[in-house]
Amino acid sequence: MMSTPSTASPRRAEMLAAAAAAVTVVLWASAFVSIRSAGDAYSPGALALGRLLAGALTLGVICLVRRETWPPRSAWRGIAISGVLWFGFYMVALNWGEQQVDAGTAALVVNTGPILIALLGSRLLGDPMPPRLLAGMAVSFAGAVTVGLSMSGEGGSSVLGVVLCLLAAVAYAGGVVAQKPALGSASPLQVTTFGCLVGAVVCLPFAGQLVQEAAKAPASATLNMVYLGVFPTALAFTTWAYALSRTTASRMGATTYAAPALVVLMSWLFLGEVPGLLTLAGGALCLAGVAVSRSRSRAAARAAVPAAVPEQRPEQAPDSAR
Repeated sequence: MMSTPSTASPRRAEMLAAAAAAVTVVLWASAFVSIRSAGDAYSPGALALGRLLAGALTLGVICLVRRETWPPRSAWRGIAISGVLWFGFYMVALNWGEQQVDAGTAALVVNTGPILIALLGSRLLGDPMPPRLLAGMAVSFAGAVTVGLSMSGEGGSSVLGVVLCLLAAVAYAGGVVAQKPALGSASPLQVTTFGCLVGAVVCLPFAGQLVQEAAKAPASATLNMVYLGVFPTALAFTTWAYALSRTTASRMGATTYAAPALVVLMSWLFLGEVPGLLTLAGGALCLAGVAVSRSRSRAAARAAVPAAVPEQRPEQAPDSAR
């Protein structure tokens, strides 16, 4: 049938984008365990720089193997902005902020990021804001806050910590929205590689701290920092860019709300932190919200599938083709 290629290709592209988004969320959730370990030996700026250097080295090798060229000039503005905001400032601010506030406050403030992405994406990129997306994000945000509050200890919250987490959320949202147009002219690998390099340059003032702390840090902390660079940075940011190039910034931002649920599971498996009923309920809310935000109404689903083109017989061909 002539309709097969026209319908199969969009479906395959959508499945690949969903798989890439899933890889990103799983690896970003795994970063929670590694940051907990590496953060005991490395200060926020040194950890961010070490992570970015490991990521840039990994991405550089991949680019050499694939013979990637420099990104086109039209993509550099988005790459530079996302590199400064998301790869650089966000990582330092988040590492620092989470040392100043308890987990509940951090969850409440940092998880405003996807909401800011939706608002900025609608305003600057013209992203649609369907009711299902808004409803799903509201449910997921409630779940993320529930998870954070249930996992909080007795630690307090400082004004500095709240401000840092809020700045991290704003930088995350701004970086994502700036990255989206760059993906229109550059490949996901190019955007990620050079964004990571820009972020590493921004964090170079912490080089002295990194050298001093690396000399004293246990091997496990350094290995966790390298892991953060290779997998949650190099690989996950590339799969993120791939998925982002094939959907809206708003939907990708909503997808990251699955991370808190995965953090609960990984903390249980790798840190021995048994979740309570409230934590499990919050994780379930996160996943339910993501499912709602990524779903489509029946009308939208029908509109997304091209109508079948009837196969013409030779005698039915138009006069111009005879």
